[in-house]
Amino acid sequence: MGTTEGVSYRVVLPGVLHKYTGGEIELDMDADNVLQLFKSLGERFPNLAPHLVDGYAVAIDGVMYQDALFQRIPDGSEVHLIPKIAGG
Repeated sequence: MGTTEGVSYRVVLPGVLHKYTGGEIELDMDADNVLQLFKSLGERFPNLAPHLVDGYAVAIDGVMYQDALFQRIPDGSEVHLIPKIAGG
């Protein structure tokens, strides 16, 4: 692990984040896990970084992960960022 060479997947962003990405809604990304994905997204779109770790759940190929920073992302996957819903 630790290398992202050859690992590629599509990330789909919710509409609320488009203002931080210059309108991009789908991105091809390379990272081993969700934490690395968030780091890569933050480097590419610095204004997006503060919104990622605490505010979004992740769905990888249709499976939801609430606290998935170290969840591996398989090559060829589709990753959706989904706003977390606070409950009370």
